[in-house]
Order: sequence, then C-alpha cells, then structure tokens
Amino acid sequence: MEKDIVDILLDEENKDPIVLTDDKGRKLAFEQVAVIPYDQKLYCVLKPIDHIDGVADDEALVFYVDEGENEDDDPVLRIEDDELKAIDVFMEYYDLLDVATK
Repeated sequence: MEKDIVDILLDEENKDPIVLTDDKGRKLAFEQVAVIPYDQKLYCVLKPIDHIDGVADDEALVFYVDEGENEDDDPVLRIEDDELKAIDVFMEYYDLLDVATK
C-alpha cells in the first residue's frame, strides 16, 4: 500500500527525501526540516536538495497540505505563496525550536 504525503511527513522513521513534481513535470527532491500544525492547516518546511532557480542553497520553503475538495482526493503539497503566512509558519518553527532547546 502506497503512503500518502501526510503519512510520509508524519513518519518519524522516514529519512528519504520528499520528491515533488513541479508544474513543468520535473521531479525535485527536498529534505524535510519540520512539520508545523498552524492556523488549522498542516504545514511543512522543506529544504531543496536539487537546485531551484531563485532559491538560495541555505533557504527552505514552506508548503501546506491540500486535502483536496473531494473525499477521494489524495492530499498534495502546495507551496505557500502568501509571504506573511510563510513567515508566520517559520516563526512558529523557530518558537518550537526554542522550546525544544530549553
């Protein structure tokens, strides 16, 4: 049985890259940094393994889990294009890191 993206993200044993397909059909690999439940959505912070134009080597991106409109839809990851929401998710991540290191 194939795992959906949520199962992969929440699997603490998973060390494999997260592979996503962009709108041009290219497969891109990411390292999972964090999963953040925030504002009634599930977000994840992913760091590109593959080079992506416009993304520095030390940058990570915020994605959210889109459950789809129908019950039969598989969840997919979508880039968070609201810059303020992405910043909020990063701040939540930093807060969680701060708590974990105390």
